[in-house]
Amino acid sequence: MRRPRIHTPQPLCSGERLELEEGAARHLLQVLRLQRGAPLTLFNGDGDEYAAQISDTSRRRVEVRVGASLDPEPEPALRIHLGIGISKGERMDFAVQKATELGVDAITPLLTERCVVRLNHQRMAKRLDHWHQIAIAACEQCGRARLPRIHDTLDLSAWLGTTGPTPGILLDHRATGTLGRLPPPGPGVRLLVGPEGGLSEPECRRAGEHGFTGIRLGPRVLRTETAPLAAIAAMQTLWGDFRQPAPGVS
Repeated sequence: MRRPRIHTPQPLCSGERLELEEGAARHLLQVLRLQRGAPLTLFNGDGDEYAAQISDTSRRRVEVRVGASLDPEPEPALRIHLGIGISKGERMDFAVQKATELGVDAITPLLTERCVVRLNHQRMAKRLDHWHQIAIAACEQCGRARLPRIHDTLDLSAWLGTTGPTPGILLDHRATGTLGRLPPPGPGVRLLVGPEGGLSEPECRRAGEHGFTGIRLGPRVLRTETAPLAAIAAMQTLWGDFRQPAPGVS
């Protein structure tokens, strides 16, 4: 059985004992049905991992003993900041989950002209927490030890004004350029994707004014939850960690 990987926001240090959060405890006890003495791996999102062992349990409580520090996760070869128009239903959940698995460094949900999702402040805060939990679960599953940052929702114009000098790529099926023709972006890149229906022409022009280069992903028009994943995978292949060998392989 694969050793479970569990996220906790608590500081981690070898030799300590700590009580896991309710959700993690419920998963270990009720889903995985682990008992005292079972091994697991702990991480808190900063890139480090620790071997651990369940030292005590009760009906809803799990205490663990933190063991040795494991090899830290390397810094990302390419820091991708995904700005994505908020889509409806489970499409946004899917995009957050898979973008996390593919190694994005940050995600900002964007309000654009064609967004059909409009939530008040309280409901949006709940949605942000929901996306954060999706990212945590994706990290636990895929082996990431660094959590992507899920930023507060912003209007597109506000996001464009705060992204700084980092190179930007805009997915636009009307563009003529392709990823393969772009120069390497350096250590970081911004990726902008619209919601259902894409970005309007004025929004695309504003993105261009802020340094974004429009590219298309082949001859097909991809859905809003598919397009960023295809682009991220291609970017990781061209410039990121898809080029890196497995640990221990030279």
